[in-house]
Amino acid sequence: MLVQKLKTDFLEYLEIEQNRSQKTIRNYDHYLTRLIDFGGDIDITDITPELVRKWRLWLNRLGTNTSDELGKNTLNYHLIALRSFLKFCAKRDIDAMPADKVELAKTVRKQVTYLSYDEVRMLFDAIKIDGTAGLRDRAILELLFSSGLRVSELVNLDIDHVNLKRKEFTVRGKGQKDRPVFVSDEAAYWVQRYLDKRTDTATALFIRIGGQKSIDRTGNYLRLTARSIQRMVARYAKLAGITKKVSPHTLRHSFATDLLMNGADIRSVQAMLGHSNIGTTQIYTHVTDPYLRDIHKKFHRKE
Repeated sequence: MLVQKLKTDFLEYLEIEQNRSQKTIRNYDHYLTRLIDFGGDIDITDITPELVRKWRLWLNRLGTNTSDELGKNTLNYHLIALRSFLKFCAKRDIDAMPADKVELAKTVRKQVTYLSYDEVRMLFDAIKIDGTAGLRDRAILELLFSSGLRVSELVNLDIDHVNLKRKEFTVRGKGQKDRPVFVSDEAAYWVQRYLDKRTDTATALFIRIGGQKSIDRTGNYLRLTARSIQRMVARYAKLAGITKKVSPHTLRHSFATDLLMNGADIRSVQAMLGHSNIGTTQIYTHVTDPYLRDIHKKFHRKE
């Protein structure tokens, strides 16, 4: 069977049977299309370890707008898509190369950037809250730090999703998995102040305020985008005099770091972040290592 036809079947399988997001499906389509760009619309049996090796070399030299080579993480995304595709073929009893023959490239784990509590306060204090836009921005930053939400999860929130009385709600994250999200008293206060200031009927929790592109054809305010929140966070970090590169994900890292520094166990942090694998949460060992050192010093037997 030809790869192009199987790819279409695979993408439909992801959508219907796996309930994967449209973004994931588009990404897998893009990665597998690059395999066809390289090898042509070949038969599935023509995908061999040698072809994959040559494809990896081709990808590695493909480059981006900012680099002569494709990053190792991006290369792995292509290989992960191919693995999933081959597993799909195996499930359909289609003769194809075993997925475990595809080995991922070794990558260096990036250092996690997070803000200290004092830096978080500096970030919050940089916001002028004398208008609806300022209250909205303060509510966004407070909620990101309080909940550990991904920016993609935050922008998809509607007003009726968030229960400010119970200070908790459910969010659907990566892999269409639901998890509980908890809101601090301070974050709930600022979100409520922002909502009290709004007079529109838009359903989105965080909307564009001001500018020609803030209202749609029906007169409703448009939902903020992830990119606009990224720019907003970076702007306030600069105003606060924070020299680190700060993004919404930095606040997610800061949320996890704050929990661990105050005694939370890593399994609980895993659940609150929505990580499927504990290994993903273990990037925060920069916090637990000093804690373990203190435990060793305090309790290790002394002569």
